[in-house]
Amino acid sequence: MKQPLPLAELKKARKPIRDINAVYKERLTSLERFAVWITKRVGTMGFLLLILTWTILWLGWNVLAPSELTFDPYPAFVLWLLISNMIQLFLMPMLLIVQNLQGKHAEARAEADYEVNTKAEREVETVLEHLENQNEMTLAILKKLEK
Repeated sequence: MKQPLPLAELKKARKPIRDINAVYKERLTSLERFAVWITKRVGTMGFLLLILTWTILWLGWNVLAPSELTFDPYPAFVLWLLISNMIQLFLMPMLLIVQNLQGKHAEARAEADYEVNTKAEREVETVLEHLENQNEMTLAILKKLEK
């Protein structure tokens, strides 16, 4: 009969479970935190509505206002295009940075899940071995009592 792992040894091998989200947030640099902060706000309906409103007002003013009050002439809207492209140029790398950070975070979560699952499997196996051992001992006692 295979001897189960002693409970004391199992308890000694226990490691506390890590809060991977807290570890992830602690490891972010200030620039990475800034990138996350920006992209959280850019990825909202509020930001979309802000850009839409800004665009409608800008284009509407430069099309409908008297020609002496316009500052970005129709149909080119060169200044509007320049500002829009600058916004895109700054946001695109930031979005890629945050996607990379999210990928690293997902990998860390998967690794933590694997550790927890491995630990749980080891503990379940030990409990099952103890139960099997108790069952065998109970059967042996019953056989002795029947004689």
